[in-house]
Amino acid sequence: MDSNTIQTHIVPRTDLDFGLDGDIPRYWLDGHPFKTRFVDALSMTFPIGERFFISSVRRYRDQITDPQQLAEVRDFMRQEGQHGIVHNQWNDRLREQGVPVDAIEQFCDRFFKWQLGNLPQSWPLVYTASVEHLTAIMADAVFGNASFLQGADERMRAVFAWHAIEEFEHKAVAFDVMQKTAKVGYFTRVGIMAAAVITFQVLTLHFLGKVLKSDGFSFGQRARLWASGMWWLYKPVGGVFSRMAPAVLQYFKPGFHPTHIKEPACYRVWNESYENSGDPLQASRSTLLAA
Repeated sequence: MDSNTIQTHIVPRTDLDFGLDGDIPRYWLDGHPFKTRFVDALSMTFPIGERFFISSVRRYRDQITDPQQLAEVRDFMRQEGQHGIVHNQWNDRLREQGVPVDAIEQFCDRFFKWQLGNLPQSWPLVYTASVEHLTAIMADAVFGNASFLQGADERMRAVFAWHAIEEFEHKAVAFDVMQKTAKVGYFTRVGIMAAAVITFQVLTLHFLGKVLKSDGFSFGQRARLWASGMWWLYKPVGGVFSRMAPAVLQYFKPGFHPTHIKEPACYRVWNESYENSGDPLQASRSTLLAA
């Protein structure tokens, strides 16, 4: 193992209470409809997406002989399953608001089932490894110097903090199955990553548009929301996606491995706080203060 690798333990955490049945505002992120609904659009895709990730990795489980890797796959699936449970709870709240959750979930279900049923067997796994890299760098976006969850309701910030921490922990599982078991080559890996980056953005923005329309905003109101929101996402300095771009591009290096990803400063703070308190909200508060 070289000095650049970052090893973490995969710790499935269950029975977490985020208070999602509480009085969370409709526009819980800085009171801003675009920002809130962008993150809501992401959240709506997670339960279906997590099942797809689990299925993509599970296809190769019988071919894995290394006990440590088998244990990592097991814990990866447990973490992803728990993520789906929590985000389903929030999706139920969004349904109560009249958000077209069912239509979006059905679209995602068809999209992922098409991948599993029509593409070469390794390609869904490669797609999974690509998206896992994108989510592994989410922790820095959640708690970085220009956090995209500044002004968020603390319960929702805690959900995404916990999710990001666990994504960082299992960041290498799908990648290792892809390389060691499926024997996927470099060009397939980076080609599908390029497609995943485009798909991730296009679909999220497509779903966001549907949600804003369901909220009752007029065409003119939506146009103004999109103008300010796209600047928030893509402005050259400090934009959500702009800040993530260097970490995304690491994936395209020929010798890249997820354990080369720099450990975000928030990781140890969140872990220590959670271990001491057993409360994901307190862990999120402690990490935000440290940041």
